Amino acid sequence: MAVRFIHTSDWQIGKVFRFVDSSTMGLLQEARLRAITRLGEHAIEQNVSHILVAGDVYDMEALTPRSLGQPLERMRSFGSVAWHLLPGNHDPHRPNGLWDQLLRRELPPNVRLHLAAEPFVVEGEALALLPAPLHHKRTTQDPTAYMDGVGLPADTIRVGLAHGTVRGFGSEDRDVYNFIQPDRPELAGLDYLALGDWHGKKKINARCWYSGTPEIDAFDVLDGGQALLVEIEGRGAPPKVTPLKVGHYQWLTLHAALSSAEDIDFLEAKLRELGQGLERHLVHLRVKGALSLELRRYFEERIVESVSAALCVLRIDDSGLLPQPTAEDLDQIDRGGFVRAAAEVLSEKAAQGGEEARLAAEALQRLYIEHMKLQAEQR
Repeated sequence: MAVRFIHTSDWQIGKVFRFVDSSTMGLLQEARLRAITRLGEHAIEQNVSHILVAGDVYDMEALTPRSLGQPLERMRSFGSVAWHLLPGNHDPHRPNGLWDQLLRRELPPNVRLHLAAEPFVVEGEALALLPAPLHHKRTTQDPTAYMDGVGLPADTIRVGLAHGTVRGFGSEDRDVYNFIQPDRPELAGLDYLALGDWHGKKKINARCWYSGTPEIDAFDVLDGGQALLVEIEGRGAPPKVTPLKVGHYQWLTLHAALSSAEDIDFLEAKLRELGQGLERHLVHLRVKGALSLELRRYFEERIVESVSAALCVLRIDDSGLLPQPTAEDLDQIDRGGFVRAAAEVLSEKAAQGGEEARLAAEALQRLYIEHMKLQAEQR
């Protein structure tokens, strides 16, 4: 008997994004809830009855009742879909913790909490889930080890559900926290092992996959923003795994070398050509090169002020962008007197390197901008 389900993980509801302002953080947090709705829509579109969430449903243990309840209400609205939730390292199952709080409230009838390491046989289907919930943020024991000894009817499709790290994946040392044996499917006779913890989609072997987070949450995540549709024709059959797009926001890291106005114009065009919906893009821009004070002001106007207003987030690393003030730049500040003398001292310090040089460069640029504003007002 064939089974079909959606594998997802690492929702991390309530996640805090400290590098953005409060309004933008609200948008990113709402997107994580919207991902649940999209998962439910996928389940309906694919005629799937089960969604497996492989840990880290919540980002932390201390959340408000509203934050705890919001994902439950999203799941409640898809009553024909059974949602299977597993505690992970961000939200481990501890006495009187968040999972006990959830148990004390009226859970939607289609939401199942898997809080013990014991098989769960799905009624009316030849499917058994073998969950491996975490009870601590860190454990040195493989939470999936118990699966090897579980006895089930011969024709029952076995699906493991776990949250942790496999050997050689993020660490070369087996002595890591929340370690999961990558050949657990073979050892325990699993037809599929649904893993969470890694935020990008990752195939470990034919029967062992990370789904990744359905809504990307960092610039270094590869193949995120997805879930996995898993189809197994029968006990022992190889699983067919199909990625499903879920995420709303795109996170990009871009590099640019700048030394002229043309370089800045090219960068602006490149950013604007990211496609429709620029407001759905978060960009980490790393720039290097050397710019005069005038060109640095042009960079601020065209990139920092203009393009950034079109994007959800523009995060700029300009530590490799060196100041290269010209004589004309300094003349624009002042041709003589103590202001010109101060500008020349700052210019010399900015060329020396180090933290003091960075501060000097910022002060020099600010001095230049303020004098340009003053001149504009006097015209």
